[in-house]
Parts: sequence; structure tokens; C-alpha cells
Amino acid sequence: MLKRDDIELEHAAAGNGNGATPTLSRGERLALLAEEDELAPRVKVPGGAPMIVLERVTKVYDERVVGLRDVSLRIDKGEWVFLVGQSGSGKSTFIRLLIKELDPTEGSILIGGRSLGTLKRSRVAQLRRNIGCVFQDFKLLPNRNAYQNVAYALEVQGQQRHVIDEKVPEILQLVGLGDKFDRFPHELSGGEQQRVSIARAFVNHPPLLICDEPTGNLDPDTSVGIMQLLYRINRTGTTVVMATHDREMVDRMRRRVVALERGRLVRDERRGGYVETA
Repeated sequence: MLKRDDIELEHAAAGNGNGATPTLSRGERLALLAEEDELAPRVKVPGGAPMIVLERVTKVYDERVVGLRDVSLRIDKGEWVFLVGQSGSGKSTFIRLLIKELDPTEGSILIGGRSLGTLKRSRVAQLRRNIGCVFQDFKLLPNRNAYQNVAYALEVQGQQRHVIDEKVPEILQLVGLGDKFDRFPHELSGGEQQRVSIARAFVNHPPLLICDEPTGNLDPDTSVGIMQLLYRINRTGTTVVMATHDREMVDRMRRRVVALERGRLVRDERRGGYVETA
């Protein structure tokens, strides 16, 4: 479980607490985050089936458009994986296949040991309840405040009110929004909106968190804070797959990098950079 202290480093790195300009550059803050993450304790994830397995997956939209071509990949429980590639490389197709918005033309996909190919449509909602999703454009409900946006994720699952009233304040405190429960999306900064989005995605502690350009609409300094929060979530045992175009972030973090190009898997490095290193 995340702790309140887990979000303090970003505030310390950002300045002296009185609104002063950050004393460290974005690159230096990312380097500190990577170093801290390397040393921090992690929840041990039980063995068994990997979290994600793709076996020779191809997705063809029509005769001229191929989203993925013959991709095989395994991602273990508790891993952090950066998914990189230019626009049109297949990243969005990859993500949509994982949450069963799309079905592969060929091949098989397993999530948590469960085959998506044999999953009945009536069970798709249950699958998605075990996958947290964070997007570039936040996807918050504009007519609901921060509390209500997070609560909605529990309400659609039929959680009892006393459970919602316990979990929502706790998770909002943990993402640093304890004093903004009643703020609507238009009253929050971009970074704060993304924190609400992360709180909503993580409120049920899903085993898998998929992030599609989660820092793409944020300023460079704010994006470091969001990365720190996602790293903390990963340390609790949650598998994180993050699609990104942020070269500096990937290069500084030195985590597993999966690169796509024109739908093909062209690189899989355990401690990679945004581009292949010599």
C-alpha cells in the first residue's frame, strides 16, 4: 500500500516549499527519482503465470493498414515496461488489444493467465475492472468533482457506500489531493487532474496499470511528480505498461523498453533507452 510519505520527494525536489523556482533541472529530478526507485523496497509478487503474454499477435484493420504484425512478448507480474515508437508504430493498437477494445486477427493474448480469445463478452467488464487505465487527456467526468470521479469507479462495480466512503478519501490523500475533494476538473491544474485520473485507476489496487502518454499534456516539472506517483504504485506490486514519446524520461529511468516500428516488435531491452544504445 502506498504511504503518505511516498509523495514527499517531489515537493522537496521542486523547491523549498515557499513557491520558489525548482533548484534542480527536470533531468536531475528524473535521475534522482531513478536512483531512489532503484534502492526502494518492493512488494514481492507471487510467482506463477506472467501478467501479459502475446503469442504471434497480428492485428490487421484492412488490407493496407496493419496495427501489429507477429508480436510475441511476455511481461511478468510487478514489471515496469515503457512502450515506445513513433506515431503509427502500433502502440495504441497494443493497448487496445490488452483491454479487449480490439480482437487480434491472429495469435493469442493472455492477461493474468486468462485467454482473451476465449473470454465471453459478458466477462469483459470484469477483465477491465482488474486493469487500471490512465490516459493523456485524463478522461474525467466534467460534471463530477474529484471525489465523485474516483467514487464512480467503485459505484459501477456495485461497491457499498461505506466502502466508497472509506476508500475514496484515502486514495485522494495518497495522491496529494486531500484538500481538493470538492474541486471540479476545470478547477484543477493539468497535473491535479492527472492525479485524480491515477487515483480513479488505482482505487481498487488493480494488478495491471496501463498508461497511455500520461504525461503528454503536462509541463516538464509536473510530469516528474506524476512519474514518481506511478513508480510508487509499481512498487506495491502492480504491473505498469506505459506508452510514451518522452525521450528524456525513458533515457533517465533505464527500465525495460519495448519498441515498436510499423507494427513490429523491433527491440526489447531490460534496461533500455528511448533509442537503441550502441
